[in-house]
Amino acid sequence: MGKRRCEIKKFIRTNERIRVPQVRLIGPDGGQLGVVSIQAALDLANQHELDLVEVAAGANPPVCRIIDFSKFKYDQEKKEREAKKHQKQGRLKEIRLKPNIDEHDFQTKVRQAITFLKKKDKVKINLFFRGRQMEHLDLGRKVLDKFIADAQGEGQVEKQPALEGRIMSFVIAPK
Repeated sequence: MGKRRCEIKKFIRTNERIRVPQVRLIGPDGGQLGVVSIQAALDLANQHELDLVEVAAGANPPVCRIIDFSKFKYDQEKKEREAKKHQKQGRLKEIRLKPNIDEHDFQTKVRQAITFLKKKDKVKINLFFRGRQMEHLDLGRKVLDKFIADAQGEGQVEKQPALEGRIMSFVIAPK
């Protein structure tokens, strides 16, 4: 069974879909026109050849505005795009190591971590211990300390190395 994406579309009532006796009206120039009947608001919108759009349904009475609906919708979508653009993408990348890692493999992992840090991603380094390696935690600590020293130029340690079961891990955040 696949995942379904639920998107909630905000439904905006316009013109004849507004079913309340009175509305607080904002004119085409942005000025307050006060509380008027829905029929008077619709007539005024028709005179200006624009739409009556409900902008604040929760108010009592609801706030409606006389504007071009397609332009209103475009402006709303533009604001959403701008808000999305300024959101911080907080991704966490993970790199796995073992205490007896070879030097070349180690350098490859460091380069990969630096690449992630340059892309503004956080990097979690996990060092896995197997079997009797648990008796030599100091070797794992040396590997992690060397990793921290090599990646120091691009990032800073956000979470210090800690042992959780058979995994010693820490997090590096971009500078």
